[in-house]
Parts: sequence; C-alpha cells; structure tokens
Amino acid sequence: MVNNPTEFGMVLGAHMSIAGGIDSSVDRAADLEMNALQIFSHNVRSWSTRELTEEEIRQFKKKRENFGVDYAVVHTSYLLNLASPKDDLWEKSKKGLIEEIRRAHLLGIPAINTHIGAHTGSGLENGIDRLIAALKEVEGTDEFEGSEVKILLENTAGAGTKLGSDFAELGKVLDELNNSDRYGVCIDTCHGFAAGYDFSTEAGLKETLEEFDHAVGLDRLDLIHLNDSIGDRGSHKDRHAHIGRGRIGDEGFAAVVNNPDLRELPFILETPKEELDGKKADRVNLDRVMYLRE
Repeated sequence: MVNNPTEFGMVLGAHMSIAGGIDSSVDRAADLEMNALQIFSHNVRSWSTRELTEEEIRQFKKKRENFGVDYAVVHTSYLLNLASPKDDLWEKSKKGLIEEIRRAHLLGIPAINTHIGAHTGSGLENGIDRLIAALKEVEGTDEFEGSEVKILLENTAGAGTKLGSDFAELGKVLDELNNSDRYGVCIDTCHGFAAGYDFSTEAGLKETLEEFDHAVGLDRLDLIHLNDSIGDRGSHKDRHAHIGRGRIGDEGFAAVVNNPDLRELPFILETPKEELDGKKADRVNLDRVMYLRE
C-alpha cells in the first residue's frame, strides 16, 4: 500500500511536469498520492508564455480539490534575474515576475517561489539594491495589488555571483520591502548545505535554524525544498541528490522533517527524476521522507 503524507501529518509533494496541460500536473500528483505540488506555470526555457485557457484553470482547481492536493506553489522561470545590472534583462525579469503572479492568481495558487538573481560582476551591494528596487516596482502593479499571491525568496548554493547563499542577504532584502506579509522564504536544503550551513545532523540543524532566525526570522519561513546534496558542505555546488543518498543523509533529513519549527511547513522534493530502484524516483524519495517522519 502506498503511503499518504496526510497519514503522517505532513504536507509533502514534489515538482510535477505540466506536459499535456497544466492540470495534468495534478493527475501526476494524485498518482503519487501527494497532498502538495510545485509546478512551472509555463515553458521556462522561453520568455514568451501561452495564455492559460479557462478550461485548464477550471480543471486544475477542480482536480486539486477532488484529489486533496492542499498545497501548491509556482516556481518561477530560471531566466529571471532581478538583480541584473543590465537594464534590458532587469526589465524583462520584472515583467516575468509580474506574469508569474498573474498566472498563480488565476490558478488559485497562493505562492510563487523565485531565485533572486545574480549581480554578474556589479558587486553584492549593487545586486541587492537592484533586487530590492525590482520588487518594490512589482509591489506597485495591479497584478500584485489585485492578488494575495505571496513571493517566496529562495536561498542559493552561492555559486558565482548569485545572491542569497547567506541568510543575512535574504533578511536584508525582506527588511527593505513594504508589504512584509506578502513575502517569505523558501529554504532549499541542498543549496543551504552547499552554501556552508549544516543540515546533516540534529545539532547542525539547530545551529542553522538559530542563524536563520537571527538573520531572517523563522516566522518568515514558508516552504522547504527537500533535496540531498551531491557536493560537500560548503562546496557551492547546486547538485541535487536523492533523499538520504547524498552528503546530508538520512540523519539530516530525519532532523529536518521532525524539527518542531519545520514539521508543519510544506515540503517539496526537487530530486532527480530518473528511475530509482526499479521505481519512479519520486515514489522512492517520498516514501523515504515518510519513513523518516516520527
């Protein structure tokens, strides 16, 4: 019998493909008996977007209700760079974020998750200032003001000039924004571990969460991306591994999913999709997470 995360008191799912229509993602989530999912709202390899049809929107909402997929989040396009010093890319990124908000609102999805960008040589402070300015402009749009969609800023592994590997950078951005209730943070365990934070032991996690609480505030944490790490702690390598099969390991994930400050949050897997142990990789990883839940 397939385990259901609801039985474990968890909100747990994975990133699902939208191939065949955006509502097909809910079918895939239901096949895995998940009660949460993450999707892209369009083809993330392109700046152009196909308009969602009324039928797609209706079916997506109906299936979520029928199948008990209680939590959903949109992951924004990887093309966005809200910290870019290049005006053309910066403008396109703001428009792209606004479009993601609009689409999430149409679909009845309460949050979008975004990478916050890279300064690409302009310097950390300039990148952060550019990011804050972009988000403030987005706040003034009809799409933002006419919805309740929350923007979640995701931490990074710290490769190259990407912002957000240091929790203090996320806290600084959030402190400068006007609509604090419309923002939150997504912690990706692989990214955090690769950035140097310890997610591999209960003691390490305790110290990591204390640092996060000081720099950002645990009340601003809305989502956890559960991903093991191929790279070592502090490697700055954003390479996801299956749960328990990387450098974080079972001990670390048991600490994460049972931590009293985290256990009620939604957990989303972004682990590799290839077949694993003769089964769908998502099935194996979901089962592993539930096995570690106390």
